Formats: sequence, structure tokens, C-alpha cells
Amino acid sequence: MNKTQCYDRVAYYYDSEVGNFHYGPGHPMKPFRIHLTHDLVINYNLYRYMNIYRPRLVTPKEMTAFHSDEYISFLSSINPDNYFQKKYKFNLEQFTLGPKSDCPIFDGLFEFNQRSVGGSIDGALRLCYNKCDTAVNWSGGFHHAKKSESSGFCYVNDIVLGIIELLKHFERVLYIDIDVHHGDGVEEAFYNTNRVLSLSLHKYGDGFFPGTGFYKDIGVSSGKYYSVNFPFNDGIDDDGYFRVYKSIIDTIFDRYRPSVVVLQCGADSLTQDRIGVFNISTKGHGRIVEYMKNKYNHNGANHVPMLVVGGGGYNIKNVARLWCYETSILCNQAQSISNTIPYSEFLSYYKPSFNLHVEADKTMINKNTTRYLQDMKNKILQQIKNIEIAPSIQINSPRVPHLDEKQEDENSQNKNKRNHNHLEEVEVNEDDVQETELSAQNPDQRVTENSVFKDQYVPSMKEFYESEKDQDPSAGQTK
Repeated sequence: MNKTQCYDRVAYYYDSEVGNFHYGPGHPMKPFRIHLTHDLVINYNLYRYMNIYRPRLVTPKEMTAFHSDEYISFLSSINPDNYFQKKYKFNLEQFTLGPKSDCPIFDGLFEFNQRSVGGSIDGALRLCYNKCDTAVNWSGGFHHAKKSESSGFCYVNDIVLGIIELLKHFERVLYIDIDVHHGDGVEEAFYNTNRVLSLSLHKYGDGFFPGTGFYKDIGVSSGKYYSVNFPFNDGIDDDGYFRVYKSIIDTIFDRYRPSVVVLQCGADSLTQDRIGVFNISTKGHGRIVEYMKNKYNHNGANHVPMLVVGGGGYNIKNVARLWCYETSILCNQAQSISNTIPYSEFLSYYKPSFNLHVEADKTMINKNTTRYLQDMKNKILQQIKNIEIAPSIQINSPRVPHLDEKQEDENSQNKNKRNHNHLEEVEVNEDDVQETELSAQNPDQRVTENSVFKDQYVPSMKEFYESEKDQDPSAGQTK
């Protein structure tokens, strides 16, 4: 089946360099998991049903659409060779970076963030211009990063940056977070606005990071009731999780009626995670994605575009399994892929079973009683009833989203010819955004014709990379 004949258009973002970065020995975050995920996507032939793009490097200026100038300037200048200098001591404490933090300073730190964030911003742009129905960036999902602070292995909040782009075109954004940790960075960024509704289902209590996300945290000012938090206890299983989710998400859609969805698919809510404490199988986790895909993302007249990003996940072989499976759901191939993982150079990571799906642990105790789930769900549903039905605002016609500084300079030189006063205040000419992605040029050289889209269209099969090991002898990965 040709990519152009798919039922809907899926844009998949992958940067082959992201998996080469390393947080340091013993650190649970392994960017290598992105390599493993992409390897499975390729070997399951899922690339045939998507358009694959190589995201561009995000500029510091684009990052300051949310983050402070001082923070981004420091992040771009710090490295393992200079962070110990006296002049940086205050900034390390101020921005919570360094050896005393869970956000270490490693080689290529800023470049890693530039590459990870790019897919989320570029995916948001394609949704704004109706160039895809679903955009996927497994390299993203850094939901803990704050305006001037790193937190929870997150330095730059790609989700907030993506939502900022979406708000330039869409009236209301629904953010859904199914990571085991509360999506505090995203919630905080939009805590006082009704243009973004944040829904987070997470572990809460017992000192679990980040310590926020109580059900009474509902937002302030015009954002009151637009932060929705469901706190779970340890051991929540597939059925309990989905029943709660389905009831809440349907009620939110009935009242809020979002124009676009951002779905954070943190894999640390899976069973057997090194940090997570839930007991959800790959099929249980994927059921959330499937429900969103079938009921809202691809539903005729009720179609809602969706940006899907990664997140946590610290058992890297299970992360790869999950995100490959959820990729198959997003491109309508979940029923056709085998549970037996196909041969690849990383096949040994998946022994002894070599199965795609991870089952729930039958011995794990579920501390979420039926009564607790029902009582908490009723409290949340009562809160949602206070949400204004489809809150509306006056927005301009679609605007050219935030471009990097170089592109702004190029366009400003031609502003007289184009009769533009400013890049961010002009209407989009639909004829100018027609793409030539299916032209006969070299795929690795081809870029879309319009300057708004600076990501590169590439066939997945040409995205193979050199063999990489986990680089962490203390990780204890099966090889």
C-alpha cells in the first residue's frame, strides 16, 4: 500500500543522531531507546504507511517562545568542560542543572535538545497547515521542563513549544498526559488560561516525583477547572486505567470540544519500568492511543488533529516495543503486525521471548480499589461540569508560525515584493504552501518547497544508522 493511499496522513519525525547522546553512566534516561524504536518501526515495515521527516535543529530564539532568554543562553553555553567554573555556580543552582540535579550536563547537551524538540514544533506546524492528520515525535515529551528550570531529565519543554505553535491556528488545545509522572511543566505553563485544557493521569503520593498533580489542582483565573488531574496509587491495571480514562475523556470532549489534541505517551507507566509503579501492558497502554485515534483523530466530520510525543520510559527494550506498537496503531496497522519481533541487529535486546507485547505482572498488587477509582472519578467529572462549553476566543486567520531568525531575515528582504508588514501578522496564501514531497528528486536532498516547512522528507528505509551500544555498562541491559 502506497503512503499516498493511506486512510489518513501520518507524519513521523525521526532524527538519527538523537540516540547517540548519553546522559551519563547509571542515569536511567537512555536516548538510545529512540534508535531501538525506529529499528522496530523499520523492520515491521511501518514506514510504508507514513511520511517520514527529519526535523530541523531548533534555534535558541525559537526556544525562548516559552523559556527565558537567560536560561536558554546558559543551556547553550554550558558543557562538561566548563560547568565547574566559579562563574557558573549560581546558575547551576538557579536552573537546577549539574551533578546535584537529576538533569546532568553531558556532551552535546544543547544539540540533543535542539534535535529532540524539532519534531514536536515541526509536527505542530504541519497540523496547523493541514498537511497531516497525525504527527508523531517519539523523541519529544519532556513535560517537566519549566520556563527557567530543568527538571526530571527534561531541559527544554517541546510540548509547550508545540502547543504555542498550535495556539496560533487552533482555538482550543487538549493536552493529555499518560506518563506515570504528573505533567507539571505543561500544566504550569497554561495554568491560568482556558485555551489549553491539561489532563494528566499519574501516580501521586508517597513522595513520588514531582509531588504535584492532586485532584484539587484545577487551575486559576480564567484557567480555573481547565487543569484535570487523576491521581492513581501503585499497581493500576489495564481495565481500571481505561475505564477511568474513557469516562473522563468523553466528558471533556462533550464540553470542551478541543480543536486539536496533544498526546504524551510516556512509557514509564508500563509494567516492569525501572522507575514507574503501574502495571499496564503494552496493549493496555496502546488502548488509550487506539481510542483517541479511532473515536476522535480519524472520525469523519468530527476529526480532531493530533500531535503524539514520547516521554518517560526507562526499560528501553519495552519502550521500543510500546512505541512501535503505538506507531502501528496510528498508521492503522496494529492488526497486521506479528507479536514475534522480526530479525534485526538489535534482536538480542528482546530475548528470551522475542515478543513485541509485554504482559502485566500477575503478582503485582493493585492498590487502587474499585471504590477509590469510582469516588475519584466522580469528583473529577463534577469538576469538568464547571468547564464552559466550547470556550471561544477571537483569533486571526491562520498565521505563519514562528520561524527561526535566519528565515525571518530572508523573508524581510522580500517583504516589499510580497506586501508583508511582518511575518507573524500576515495571512497564509494556500497556494504558497503546496508541497513537492512526491517529486523525483533525491529523497535525502528534498525539502518542501515552501519556506515554512524546513524539515526534510526522507524515506524511512534510508534512515539506517551505524550500530550503537547502550554505552552504559551499569545499565545491565540484556544483550
